[in-house]
This record gives sequence, C-alpha cells and structure tokens, in this order.
Amino acid sequence: MAPTGGNTPDADRQFSKQISESPERAPSRSMLRAVGFGDEDFKKNMIGVASTWSMVTPCNMHIDVLAREAELGVNKAGGKGIIFNTITISDGISMGTEGMKYSLVSREVIADSIETVIACENLDGFVAIGGCDKNMPGCVMAMARLNRPSVFVYGGTIMPGDHNGKPVDIVSVFEAVGEHANGRLDDAGLKAIESCAIPGAGSCGGMYTANTMASAIEALGLSLPNSSAQAAISKDKAQDCQEAGAAVMHCIKNNIRPRDILTKKAFENAITVVTALGGSTNAVLHLLAMAHTAEVDLHIDDFTRVGQKCPVLADLKPSGKYVMNELVKIGGLPPLMKMLLDKGLLHGDCLTVTGKTLAENLANVGTYPEGQDVVRSFDNPKKPEGHLVVLYGNLAETGAVAKISGNEGTSFTGEARCYDSEETALKAILDGTIQKGHVIVIRYEGPKGGPGMREMLAPTAAVMGKGLGSDVALITDGRFSGGSHGFVAGHITPEAREGGLIALVEDGDPITIDAVAHTINLDIDEAEIAKRRAAWKAPEARYKNGVLAKYAKLVASASEGAVTDKYLDL
Repeated sequence: MAPTGGNTPDADRQFSKQISESPERAPSRSMLRAVGFGDEDFKKNMIGVASTWSMVTPCNMHIDVLAREAELGVNKAGGKGIIFNTITISDGISMGTEGMKYSLVSREVIADSIETVIACENLDGFVAIGGCDKNMPGCVMAMARLNRPSVFVYGGTIMPGDHNGKPVDIVSVFEAVGEHANGRLDDAGLKAIESCAIPGAGSCGGMYTANTMASAIEALGLSLPNSSAQAAISKDKAQDCQEAGAAVMHCIKNNIRPRDILTKKAFENAITVVTALGGSTNAVLHLLAMAHTAEVDLHIDDFTRVGQKCPVLADLKPSGKYVMNELVKIGGLPPLMKMLLDKGLLHGDCLTVTGKTLAENLANVGTYPEGQDVVRSFDNPKKPEGHLVVLYGNLAETGAVAKISGNEGTSFTGEARCYDSEETALKAILDGTIQKGHVIVIRYEGPKGGPGMREMLAPTAAVMGKGLGSDVALITDGRFSGGSHGFVAGHITPEAREGGLIALVEDGDPITIDAVAHTINLDIDEAEIAKRRAAWKAPEARYKNGVLAKYAKLVASASEGAVTDKYLDL
C-alpha cells in the first residue's frame, strides 16, 4: 500500500521509475517502445486510463472515445497516458435472467482488474472512467486499494427517448411489460416503446443507480465538479475527461491521494447528496463497500442518521417526474450541493481532487434558474426526511433497506406469497396470482444464496405495470435496481441462505412493514418460528466452481456492503 503522506525525492515518479530507469530495465523499456514510448516519455509520470468501454451496453459504448480524451489531458499536462480496459456488464440486458447473478460480482472483478493493471505496470496514478452501475464503485474501490493519485470520471447520462411526446427510458420498457401482461398495451404498443426508449450512448436516464453513484462520487470529492451531471455525448463530457487527466498530474504534484479524500465526513456528504436526490438503494450497498475498502468506519445506520436531517429535494425518476437530463439543463449538481452546504448539511472542509475543499469548489456556484421545479426548495421538499429507510425486526435482525419516496404510504400489512427465485415471482405477478394485499417474498437471491444478489427490477416494474403499486409490497434478500419503486424492502439480512427468518416464511403469514418505526416483522409466535427453524436445512450450493462459486464463498453480508475481502483469513 502506498503511503498517504510525505514527499520523497522521486515522489512524482514513485512507481514508474522502477521500470523507466537503469540499464537493468532495458527489457521493460523495449516493450514500452512498441506501444508508443519515445526517449522523453521515460522521464514522465506514467498515468493509466482505466476504460470500461464495451459494446455490450449503451452505458459504456462511447467510453473508448472518452478514454482518449483523458489520455490527451494527461499528455498535455506533461504525463504519459496509457489506456487499458476492464470489463462491464449490462444490467438492463441481463435483468430477470440467470446472467444477472454476475452483475454485483462484476464490481469486485472491475476493482480487482484495475488494481492488477495499475500495480503490475508500476503506474504513478490513473483516471478511471465508469459508465454503468457497478463500474463506478468498482473504480473507486480500486482507487482506495491502490491509494495512488487518481480521478474518477462519469461517462455521462443518456438522452431520454421520445414516445408520443413523452420522455421514456429503460424502466419505461420494463413497466410496459407489466401493462402488456395486464392487457393495457398490445404487441405493437410494447414494440413501439421498446424501439424508442434507448436512443444512444449513456447511462440510464433517471436517478437510477448510475446517476446516483456518479453524484455520490462527486460529493465524495473524487471527481471534478459537475462530472456527474453531463450528457454522455457532449463537449462538456469530453472536456471533463481532458481536465481529469490534468487533475491527476496536479494530484501527483501535490501528493493528494484517495485516502486523503475518503474520510468519514466525505462519506456523510455522499449520503446527504444521495438523499437529496432521492437516489438508488444500491448506494447503501456500494458506499458501504467503498468505505470498507478505504478503511472508513461507515455503518448502515449512518444512512438513517443522515436521512433524519436531510430532505429529498429532487423530483427525479423513478418516483418523481424528471430525467437526469433535466437536471443537466438547469446547472447539474453543484447548485444543489451549494444549497446543502449553505443549510449546514455538508462538511465544507473536505478535501477534493481539485486540491481545494468542497466549500472552495462551491464558493462561486450560483443558484438554479427561477421557475424550475426539478429541484425543490427546503420549504417545499419532495419528502421532508430521507427516503432510504433502514429497517430492523425479526425478519431483518441485521438490517434491510427500503426506498420510501412518499408515494407508497408509510406502512403495509399483508399476507405473504413466497417464491424461491425471481423468475417464479415474476410469473406469479404477470399471471395474476399476486393480488391486492399480498406481500411478495423473494428469497434465496442474496449475495450467497443467489449467488450474486440480483436486482428485482422485472418484478417491481411488473407490479407497477399491472397497476398494483399501491396495493402490494415486495421484500427480498436480493436488491433493487435504481429504477425500482413501490413499497419495496430489500437487502434483508441475514439472508435466506444463511438461515435468516425470511427462509422460514410461509404463504399466508402476516408481515408488517412500518417505515416510520423502521421495522419489518413476521407476525407469528416464537414457538412456530422455532418449529420451522428446527425443520429448515440450507439448500445445496447452486454453483460448484467458477466466479459465482468463489463469490458465494467469500462474500460478506449485504449490511456490510457485500464485499469479498472482509473475512479473508490471512
């Protein structure tokens, strides 16, 4: 691990000089000459550009172009940029299939691969460019592990599609599936929405997980101001990448490293911004993982503590009206952060990759235009307290996470309908088995049980599409897409595979969820619970080898971020 402070005589080339100097390193230099190095380049800082480009998803299909902009920024600032790639997957394509089990796993693979390349190639710092949900926390985890000067760049949001004059996105398509099953949309109507919802490059357009995490990382101080609120295909985003390349060089010169930035206060800032935006429940999972990697003591209850002080101000999808592009149009994230800072809800003294504090970055930021209603005032919030509600009770002894926007009400009591996989639950929703008053229980979808903790966007979207959004609840030891809404509670821990009470629920059991009291309980007596527990046996592991088997063996609880290095016995 690189030191966090103190300059040494060659601090600005602390790593690359190991391969660029001395006669013994001639073989290393020979290899580098083949990829474009000249004599002068061996005297420069070698800076990685970690690209998550891939043609498997529109979220990342443009990042190869952005990576070259970042490389240019490095080179102009006097460094030598080196682009390399890592993987990405597409939640939107794999959602509802067995393939989705690899989604959260990819966060660890991305972090591992960036760490591997940067450390192996002795690079002095890096720019990391992420464009989809797991790319971003994966990039930050690598930054925290390596602790070398580095800057994160968000690939940018997609432009909304247009369907009969109304903006649509990927969640619109998932909800259209439910409408189709309910007979409210014919085949032609479904195809029409499918064909126009994704018009080009960029991450899903509401305040879903990608835009949530980009905003959280900006609030942490690891990306340049307003990196999170720019269109994927824009001059602003290209400029952001060039400036990030230069910013890494500035961080090297001033010995600014990720762990100087990733403090407890910085994570509190990120939680505050996520709350004000009405962001994804996945932020809980990812911020816990990022904090663990940075060795910051962040706990699931910190989300409750921050949420009690911070209202939801942004009226963004999925529970609000607007897409991310509307926030871009009115000035992006900095004016909201200035509002929060002026209200005393942000720690202004936190260091950022600019070399300035958060307060210094925001000093000259103006207000949003008069008349806009994308971001509300403190006098007229979307919700007076935070929407990310951490629940405890006999169904979640170590916590669960609900997303309560205010549209769903604050409590729900109903009869359980239990399913041991996402697919069987989705079928029951679409064929009409699920009725008003039911609590849909989807289990054995946790980090170990899935394995992989799939997102339940298909079932939640089907519920909304069937018109049951106010009439049923859904609970799971899996997780939710940032596009999920309705009365939903996920991340239930202990998960079913670990013998959590969710494994023992039976059809017809009464379940009560109370977002005001922060409770989630199975309302049956202890004697019956004990009887069921005595008869329960853990199911056989679903995967015997490969990445999912390794993940299931290593992964920690969702309440601890579902990281894979928490309990390594070294």
